[in-house]
This record gives sequence, structure tokens and C-alpha cells, in this order.
Amino acid sequence: MYPILLRLGPLTLPTYGVLMAAAFLVALQVARRHAQQDGIDPESLTGLFIVILICGIGGAKLTLYLVDWRYYLAHPAAILASWRSAGVYYGGFVAAALASLWYVRKHALPLGIVADAIAPSVALAQSIGRLGCFAAGCCYGLPTNLPWAVTFTDPQAAAITGVPLGIPRHPTQIYMALNALVLFGLLLLARRWKLRSALPDGVVFWSYVLLYSCGRFALEFLRADPRGTLGPLSTSQGIAIVGAAVALIAFGRLAFTRRRTAARG
Repeated sequence: MYPILLRLGPLTLPTYGVLMAAAFLVALQVARRHAQQDGIDPESLTGLFIVILICGIGGAKLTLYLVDWRYYLAHPAAILASWRSAGVYYGGFVAAALASLWYVRKHALPLGIVADAIAPSVALAQSIGRLGCFAAGCCYGLPTNLPWAVTFTDPQAAAITGVPLGIPRHPTQIYMALNALVLFGLLLLARRWKLRSALPDGVVFWSYVLLYSCGRFALEFLRADPRGTLGPLSTSQGIAIVGAAVALIAFGRLAFTRRRTAARG
């Protein structure tokens, strides 16, 4: 669509990278505001977000290479080209979550409160970041004749992401951006509900995991880019099922803990 934002001689500035940077900065400000509301030093989240950024990108790219290892083994030069587009989100999410757990414990921060503070900002960052996917041409959709279909025509996009040109397709990147934006709004409502109803810490984070997993599972049916398979499902759909199951178990545990605490009180 528009993979290169600026050219300065041999140097290029990818649109995807610019939007990812914007997503990081906006998400950090939202998370800092939520942390302040929750009684956490906002400065402590700056370091956490840097860890999330580094591990998230690394995990997403590593998962991409593992899923399509045959292709990258046959085309090693594509490894460098892929850094200008997206990786596998779930790989980045898992890597960032594990790194965040280490960071929170190292700095003696309340895990549930921190997770609830940053969950909405993660959804917002996804919404902005998916616009970068749209600009780069990655994560493209199935062919369609719907009125809102998009057709990629930039040879640079094809070179970077492998998107086929000249074919009207579902704008799955926009679908995912809108899904994440709606999720951001729902998580803000969940935060308010938590404060008003004294819900346990962690409820906002696990709401994110459950809702994102359900939305991602459905939207995967409209994608056409190669992203690995687990039987009849895509890799992301398989991970989404696991994510939703873990979230439901976590909700059950939170409900049990709340009832037990109320009984003791």
C-alpha cells in the first residue's frame, strides 16, 4: 500500500516502523496514566515498556522464522527483509509476557495491578500497529469482491512482504485494527467496572487475553498470507484456543479466590 514513508538516497524510512514507534509512545502514555490512577509509580512502567518492545519484536520475528523455517532456510536474505514488516504477534506476546513477569518480580511491582494497567494500552498499540501492517502489505486477506476490498499495487510491498499485487482482497489489517480499537474501549470499561465493583486484580488483563483470542480466531479465517498451520487451523488460531482456555481458567481461579476471601471476611 505505502511501505516506504521517506527516501533519503540509499536510506529508507519504513511506514511500518514509524507506526510501531507511534504505537509504543501512545501506549506508554496511556499505561503511565493508568499506573498513576492505580497508585503505581509511572516511571516504573517506562523500563517495563522498553522490555516489552524489545522482547515483543524479538519473539514475533523468532516465531515467524520458526513457523516458516523451510522458506527462510531456502531464502536467508528474506530474514533481513522481514524486519521491515510484522512477525507473528502471539510469539511476541508470549515473549513480552514472560519478560514482563521477570521485570515485575525484579522490581517488586504488584503483578495483577500492573497487568490491568497496561492491558488497554496493549490493545491500543495493536490498533495503531495494524495500520503499519496495512501500509507494508503484510497479513493480507483472501480475495473478495466486496465494495471495501483493497488492491495492493506497490512492487516494494510485494518485495518486502510477498503480498500478491493486483488482486482485490479483504483488508484484514483494517479489520484487526478496528477489532483492537473496540477491545481498547471494552478494556477501559472493564477497568471502571473493576474499580466500582472491587473486582480482583488481573480481571482486565485476562479479559484482554480472552477477547483478543476470540477475535483473532475469527479474523484468521479471512487471511491469506502464509503463517503456518496446526492441522486445519492456522498457527495463530491454535494459539488463540490455548489463550482463551487459559483465560477462562484464570477467571475461574479469580472467582474462586474472591468467594473464599468474602467467606473469610
